[in-house]
Amino acid sequence: MNAQGNANGVVRSCAKVIRCKDGESRWGLEKREPKHTTQLKAGRAAGEARESKRSFVPVGDHPTVSANAPKGAKTDTGDGTAKPSMRGVFGPGGLLEKCMAGGFDRSTVSSDYEHRPGQLEMAELVHDAFETRHHAIVEAGTGTGKTLAYLLPAICSGRRVVISTATKSLQEQLYQKDIPFLQKHFAPNLKVAVMKGRSNFLCISKLNQIVDQSLLKGMDELDALQQIKQWSKLTETGDRAELTFLPDDSPLWTRLDARRDTCTGQKCPSFNPCFVTGMHQQAKEADLIIVNHHLFFADLALKQDDFGSILPEYSAVVFDEAHEMEDVASDYFGRQISNFRFEELARDADLTLRMVHLGTPSLLRKTQRIRERSRGFFELFPPREGRFSFARNEREAFLEQNRETYDALVSALKSLESEFAAVTQKPEELTRIARRSFELRQELAFLFGSNEKNFVYWYERRNKGVFLTATPIDVSGILRERLFEQFDTVILTSATLTVGGRFDYIRQRLGIDHTKDRALPPEFDYPRQALLYLPRKMPDVRDAGFSAKAADEIVQLLEISQGRAFCLFTSYSQMNDLFERVRSRVSFPLLLQGTAPRSVLLERFKNTEAAVLFATASFWQGVDVPGEQLSCVIVDRLPFAVPSDPIVAARVKALQEDGRNPFAEFQVPSAVLALKQGFGRLIRTKTDRGVLALLDTRIQRMPYGKIFLESLPRYGTTHELADVARFLAGNDGRRKASSASPA
Repeated sequence: MNAQGNANGVVRSCAKVIRCKDGESRWGLEKREPKHTTQLKAGRAAGEARESKRSFVPVGDHPTVSANAPKGAKTDTGDGTAKPSMRGVFGPGGLLEKCMAGGFDRSTVSSDYEHRPGQLEMAELVHDAFETRHHAIVEAGTGTGKTLAYLLPAICSGRRVVISTATKSLQEQLYQKDIPFLQKHFAPNLKVAVMKGRSNFLCISKLNQIVDQSLLKGMDELDALQQIKQWSKLTETGDRAELTFLPDDSPLWTRLDARRDTCTGQKCPSFNPCFVTGMHQQAKEADLIIVNHHLFFADLALKQDDFGSILPEYSAVVFDEAHEMEDVASDYFGRQISNFRFEELARDADLTLRMVHLGTPSLLRKTQRIRERSRGFFELFPPREGRFSFARNEREAFLEQNRETYDALVSALKSLESEFAAVTQKPEELTRIARRSFELRQELAFLFGSNEKNFVYWYERRNKGVFLTATPIDVSGILRERLFEQFDTVILTSATLTVGGRFDYIRQRLGIDHTKDRALPPEFDYPRQALLYLPRKMPDVRDAGFSAKAADEIVQLLEISQGRAFCLFTSYSQMNDLFERVRSRVSFPLLLQGTAPRSVLLERFKNTEAAVLFATASFWQGVDVPGEQLSCVIVDRLPFAVPSDPIVAARVKALQEDGRNPFAEFQVPSAVLALKQGFGRLIRTKTDRGVLALLDTRIQRMPYGKIFLESLPRYGTTHELADVARFLAGNDGRRKASSASPA
């Protein structure tokens, strides 16, 4: 089957093949030849061969749209067939508007369609990038309709395109909302696959084994297992997202999921009906593959180490929420071990030995020894919570002081591997466990013995976990070589990519040197819809009296807004402190991050009248509460990264050593993007109105404050609470309020 030739209708008619010679560098870049280059080139060649077989279907053949396309909708492809321009699709009276006029599903489209100039401009920019094969960066605010603006050009390209989103929930939104609309109106035969990490899927073999062995803990697990058994017979995907009754932290699921660590691959008796196998097969036949950033960079890291790949061959990538790329890439190109990994190894070894009927006392003692030795080792780290540097001299001192405990842990791993190697006719499951043990020894050796200059070494104690990590200080070189030089079309889009109207920061951090970029004008009337409140008489955030005064301001703002607010903080300690100061002074329902899962808190906020949520970083982005339920966002201080954080400190030091200004080039820009994300929670539709409050006077007093103001939308501004009250009452209480950003 031709996986690239499935989309027909109007979008198929706009496909156009532009082939480049192998190895040709469009921008005159000198291409490097990493280990996996041959594989990538072969995949691109195969993809281009598939593209060249495409035929074009005239616009008039589209089943939904009239053959009388609007003026300017058609251009000539050069081979006698017509293709619609992006203006013909997204412009006034265009094909998209005609589709909407013909009726649409209210469950997927929440409002009447209207032409949006920014959406058309973005579609043209993305379409041009696919056609002429170059990279593009597009900042597109909420309300632009950016999803269709990149999906339609991606389909029109005739190429297999990976769409990478920030979260699994955004993947589901694309697949359940936008893709069905496109398939109904534009591309009935479009093939789309959603790919997630293996731990999201049920392992049929494990389900059968756990049923046979009855390795359950109590009636709750027995009941849950019975429900999972019934679901397994009905589900087409095996995706745990369908199991609404199963808690996020269910220990039962960890014994049933399809993680690579415990997978026996083609030797598994359930390989053919396997849900992960099905997911990969679907992806191989798809035109669009929807992934999240974590899976994408996990795949890119595997390719780097020549460990194979997760994704099938593709020729272009679109990154939605691209502002998160650096952090996710840093995780996957780094190295990490934790006490959890050793506990999971011992647990999985025990379960495997029992399931394959090899649970002899001798072997079970080996797994128990790993459990004991690892606990003793990780208990050596200080009990204080937080992230701490673990530089070369600190690691050497740690080993010198605790050599015996370290060696005992390594010996326990080696002993397990030797015992498993001695088992005759051993099943594949044991080979997998031994391989994991060997990989853990390698990671230990790297984390304690490596001194690679581009890594920062650190440890973290978080709740019951201890994590030892090596993180790249700068991922720009890795991404330049592995991503931007290997693929000729990479699209980056987000609502927060510019600092002071420029893309310099994101380009430098990600290593994208040659690209076209554009910041689209906002779709919302920010001067009318949003008021920025900057109190004049606040103490400096470092002053001992700041918290008391901040509590006073928050109480007054909540009384004016009648709750309906997010209070966002840059640290847990500040969040908890202000929560305690405010809780007894207001009558509104207060929600506190950490008291329930994030998704539960968000639902409670949406469904509780006059609710107020106190939260930190995880609620600054990816949260959507349109309407009056969220009418005020209060931020305590400018969201500068903690300077003592090991990663931040290492990146600051690296820039200093390079003779650059880390405050201006790194710390301020990253804080600007974070503030834009936080404020972006408030205005989500054209009918939303609300107040943004920043209690940090540095934005008014310090020279760098101008960069923040220039980077924000052109909100109306005020320094008076009376203006806030009038604004929320529906009156224009801004008294000639100035723009937050100079013209």
